[in-house]
Amino acid sequence: MSDQQYSALAKELSQWHQEHLLTFWKELTEDERNGLVDSISSSMDCATLDEAFKRAMATDTSAKEDLNEWLRPLAKDMLLSVDDTTDAELQDFRQLGLEQIRLGKVGVILLAGGQGTRLGSTAPKGTYNVGLPSGKSLFQLQAERIRRLQQLAGEGARIRWYIMTSEHTHTETLEYFRLNRYFGLPAEQIRMFRQRSVPCVDFEGRIIMDQKWKLATAPDGNGGIYRALKDEGILDELQREGVRYLHAHSVDNILIKVADPVFIGYCIRKEADCGVKVIEKIKPDEAIGVLCEVKGKYQVVEYSELSNESANRRNPDGKLTFNAGNICNHFFTTEFLRRIAETVLPLHVAKKKIPFIDTADAEATRGQSIKPGKPNGIKMEKFIFDVFPLAERFVALEGRREEEFSALKNADSVGFDCPSSVRNDIYRLHRKWLLNAGALEVTQSDNASDCEISPLLSYAGEALEKITASKSFHCPVHLMADDEEQQNK
Repeated sequence: MSDQQYSALAKELSQWHQEHLLTFWKELTEDERNGLVDSISSSMDCATLDEAFKRAMATDTSAKEDLNEWLRPLAKDMLLSVDDTTDAELQDFRQLGLEQIRLGKVGVILLAGGQGTRLGSTAPKGTYNVGLPSGKSLFQLQAERIRRLQQLAGEGARIRWYIMTSEHTHTETLEYFRLNRYFGLPAEQIRMFRQRSVPCVDFEGRIIMDQKWKLATAPDGNGGIYRALKDEGILDELQREGVRYLHAHSVDNILIKVADPVFIGYCIRKEADCGVKVIEKIKPDEAIGVLCEVKGKYQVVEYSELSNESANRRNPDGKLTFNAGNICNHFFTTEFLRRIAETVLPLHVAKKKIPFIDTADAEATRGQSIKPGKPNGIKMEKFIFDVFPLAERFVALEGRREEEFSALKNADSVGFDCPSSVRNDIYRLHRKWLLNAGALEVTQSDNASDCEISPLLSYAGEALEKITASKSFHCPVHLMADDEEQQNK
């Protein structure tokens, strides 16, 4: 960088009170200087960052409207529970979904920008091995569900898989898929793209430095999907490929029914442009948001926003009134995504303890890497559900928790939403599959409850009758597809 270019950069940063980013310029090598300039230029420009910070802080510090007096449960005509649906109706939805998959009109968007920090890992969360007998990661389980679903849909079926990574997970995710030969899917069927990262700032809006030559950044939340789809050319690609319907979900739900044909078929049958799959919230204090109607619009209300009265309110049948638990499981039409791509979404503030390089003048700490003991800055995030009020035709489907949702978020020491809990949820579900398919019994011992059925053998419990009819199973049980058994010999 020439002296003239450096002066122009310094002037620009000073104008926006970000001059501290050049504190260590004289100490840096040429490569480090280039890295710092790249880090600054790849982040949003100072004016945009300043506007975003002011908007986020104004939202965070303003007196929030108490939504509780406006809350209404979802209308019956837009929420369908699979438990209240006939087998014939479910089969109709399923066949419609499978038909659209066979025609190549269905894609999947996987939200995979997070790391397994709370799991004790810095690797992409999708690579995490929870300790199943097969040793399969979250990515592999989901890839194999796609492969099995394509078989069920019929010859020529192809589900395009769009994986949204982040600055922190992109390269490692690409390499992980390459080393594992894309888990049996054609490489060209998988498209990875990055969500944007935004600088972390202190409570005054000054960018935090992660290294002397690098800014501290964080992904812009799962609501970053909309901007990323446009910026990365995915929306144009969807149109070219004829993909009309998208299933979007987070990576950490080990029971996720990827591209669930029942969910897709239901949304299509209802002519929805935006749909949500929910589970019944049973405990008032469960830390999940709920889908509600607020002033005639549908939105997710976070559990922290519910008053004690609202959270505990019950219907005459004993169920919670606000019980449509949000699990980040969504349906969109491609047309809807194109329509809202430019929408300016609310910015949510997450106050965090962000490690930083001290740029202060005090010689005792200047240049040192510091891990704060309390929140010292904010990450600005967007939420995927903030577009729900923009839907012209919005619907929801309530699935069964034991079949649909088990989140991997914490280390085993926490005791829930952890490797041992998600393993046990899979074991329980797969034992149920065996019994439903005609097994005489599935017995467990004090030492073994393991029961795993490969997604390549069964997507949702189907096609097990020949294996299970009139047979008894004793855990541990690990059932694989024929080609898997051959590979493992």
